[in-house]
Amino acid sequence: MSNERRRARGFTLMEVVMAIVIIGVGLAGVLSVFQASVRNSSDPVARKQLMSVAEEMLEEISLRPYSGASKQTSAACERAAFDDVSDYDAYPTNGRVCDVEGTAVQGLEAYTLAVAVTEGTLVGVPAKSVVVTVTRGTDSVTLTTWRTPYAQP
Repeated sequence: MSNERRRARGFTLMEVVMAIVIIGVGLAGVLSVFQASVRNSSDPVARKQLMSVAEEMLEEISLRPYSGASKQTSAACERAAFDDVSDYDAYPTNGRVCDVEGTAVQGLEAYTLAVAVTEGTLVGVPAKSVVVTVTRGTDSVTLTTWRTPYAQP
């Protein structure tokens, strides 16, 4: 038999340690980015609920006549007597989301609703800007539309 030295196969201890350090640093970077994106992302269900509440209120206001007989007000959350767009300005929700009759909607206790109606003009046409903001914690959705006195008798 010959006295040939066999070539060793495998990794040295130093190579293994360096590989672990490099993989660890890379993994730590990826996890920190993932943690930041999870922390800053809002709950998709809550976001969709915010949008639904805002769209519902904006549609309700948009379907009212441009102007009514007199300014209606409500001390509570009830808005069945509102007869025109301007009645919704500074709508008193008392920190709740309610249906038209003023009953608080179950499951939306953490949501607040704010409505602002301001008069203005769009290219010389009288118009009202309607801004609806729905908030839950630090998340909020704001929708804006304009209402003009079209098709008035």
